Amino acid sequence: MSGCDIAIAGGGLSGGLIALALKGARPKLKLALVDAGVTLGGNHRWSWFASDLPPGGEELLAAFPQAEWNDGYEVRFPAYRRKLATPYRSLASADFHAVLRNALSPHEIRLHTRVAALDARGLTLEDGERIDARAVIDCRGFRPTPHLAGGWQVFLGGHIRTQEPHGLERPIIMDATVEQVGGYRFVYCLPLGPNEVFVEDTYYADTPTLDRDTLAERLITYCKRRGWIGEVLAEETGVLPVVTGGDFAAWRASQKAEGVALAGVRGGFWNPLTSYTLPHAVEIALLVAKNADLPGEAMASLLSDKAREHWRATRFYRMLARMLFGAAEPRQRYRVLERFYRLPRPTVERLYAGRSTVADRRRILCGKPPVPVTRAITALLGQGRPLEAAA
Repeated sequence: MSGCDIAIAGGGLSGGLIALALKGARPKLKLALVDAGVTLGGNHRWSWFASDLPPGGEELLAAFPQAEWNDGYEVRFPAYRRKLATPYRSLASADFHAVLRNALSPHEIRLHTRVAALDARGLTLEDGERIDARAVIDCRGFRPTPHLAGGWQVFLGGHIRTQEPHGLERPIIMDATVEQVGGYRFVYCLPLGPNEVFVEDTYYADTPTLDRDTLAERLITYCKRRGWIGEVLAEETGVLPVVTGGDFAAWRASQKAEGVALAGVRGGFWNPLTSYTLPHAVEIALLVAKNADLPGEAMASLLSDKAREHWRATRFYRMLARMLFGAAEPRQRYRVLERFYRLPRPTVERLYAGRSTVADRRRILCGKPPVPVTRAITALLGQGRPLEAAA
């Protein structure tokens, strides 16, 4: 592989979707999709509400096998439970990998391969090999940084085959009736079949520390209480940023190479409050495919402008994240979400999609706050902790 039209560093969600969108729009383009892992997409499960996707998104994702729940989902809190009718979808990384393997030619995918350096004209691999390209897109993921502030979403999940039918009819997006430790804690449950369920223990935590053994034990305890006994088919862990503020320009400048486009969480394309990435990854993939003929520097400029626009548009969600992390005691953070889920369903949908209206924002902020007023004011005036790696 000596040369191509577009080289993509990082074969996760964003890199893979960009490659798929490019192949759909311009089948004759020569691509290079390079990732250090053993599979494209790693070991993850991505989920989204049907209302989250931008125009064209449903068509792009139609290539992937998806779990679908058209009768909606549930949330559970100590003082409130609710069923919402928004259709929900989920995609496993194994299916993501299989579809991309079929869509791209074998020579366009390079796994087990680290990128040592990149520039506007191509990639240099760890072994010294060079891949020349008209345009380069860096999708290699988020790195801890002192330039952004906030907290972390830490999780451990397992795909379980139960001995008996689990009886869960629809997803539980948040079960916050569990003990509140380590920040805002909830358990996320997806019924994947009569005897298969995906269960994830999630924390909105102040640090990126992931204690696998502790989380696994809590997950086992939760499943036992539900009567879900069986075999663990697969497991995943993750640490995602929840951004409350910071210097976005300085962060971008600290990691970019001149003339190289940044996408995915590397480029700042995620919901700063929920850490949702899929709707934004779809949007960027479609944007890149629409502008596939741009020179590398122009592609970099296009995505840089889009990132600044996204940062401005998500200011409200960073403010809510500051309220969650700065105004509420860790064990009381669930009250913020408990109050939010009492709001009208369209308001909930638009928050997850990152499209809250002025009226939505007023509904979210009006009324008696679920946190002390003085702590709320202090949180709003601050930025939060730097998003740096755990010591």
